[in-house]
Amino acid sequence: MDCPNYHIPVMLNECIRGLNIKPDGIYLDLTYGGGGHSKEILNRLKVGGHLYGFDQDNDAKEGAIKDERFTFVHSNFRFIGNWMQYYKVDGVDGILADLGVSSHHLDDGERGFSFRYDAPLDMRMNRKSSLNAYNIIMEYTEEQLADILYLYGELKQSRRIAAEIVRQRKKREIKTTGQLSGLVAPLLGREREKKDLARVFQALRIEVNGEMKALGEMLETAAAILNSGGRLVIMTYHSLEDRIVKNFIKEARQDKDNNNVESLIFGTPASIFKDISKGAIIPSEEETNFNPRSRSAKLRIAEKL
Repeated sequence: MDCPNYHIPVMLNECIRGLNIKPDGIYLDLTYGGGGHSKEILNRLKVGGHLYGFDQDNDAKEGAIKDERFTFVHSNFRFIGNWMQYYKVDGVDGILADLGVSSHHLDDGERGFSFRYDAPLDMRMNRKSSLNAYNIIMEYTEEQLADILYLYGELKQSRRIAAEIVRQRKKREIKTTGQLSGLVAPLLGREREKKDLARVFQALRIEVNGEMKALGEMLETAAAILNSGGRLVIMTYHSLEDRIVKNFIKEARQDKDNNNVESLIFGTPASIFKDISKGAIIPSEEETNFNPRSRSAKLRIAEKL
């Protein structure tokens, strides 16, 4: 199944240039989605080169490219080390990850990723996961809710929102995105209502899918499996992710014990990476006009020494 409208790749040319693709190299696309980045990587690979595309979503699996140079892996990217061992791959030449939620997920009202639709509180990338947004809203303590809204949504009014959620859930079950939006919106400033609602949903999505822990584990493994001269190309869409990736590039060490999430946020000494992008690359005005999803994107490129 081809999925042309699944997702428009962000900064496609910049990503491909950043990978510095060798025709016979081994590459990983850790966020396969609709295959936009993967198709361009394959266009530059010859026989002998290979691309592994990772995605835990069944929709991505159904649209996987059929090509002898491509292997689709139906898994979270936190397990790339295990899968490379399984496929007997000793080292790779490039790793690409586009960390943003895809337009396909946002436009699929039934998945509960967006406040634009009234849908069940779900937000699971892997639909077999036991934790969903409903569990968080109905079962987390007020303190736990406030913490994830502040840490993952960077919401200054996180405690007020958490308190209101707890107060309202005592009266009735909060089952849908519409119910959640309705009780949260009055606590937000009118001029920032949509942006802050998006942050509420972002925080829940990150918690549901364990995104920060998965990112830390993925980066840790990337440090181990990239060949010398291999490229790490990471696209982020909010400041917490970008801070983790920035600190990883600046200060990551081969020793796994120094690459945990806390150290990536606050920093550790030494690094095995060279910052090729020299900071974050942002999309052009032309791209943001064509693809609004790219507006908050930041691209960082590093080379393993």
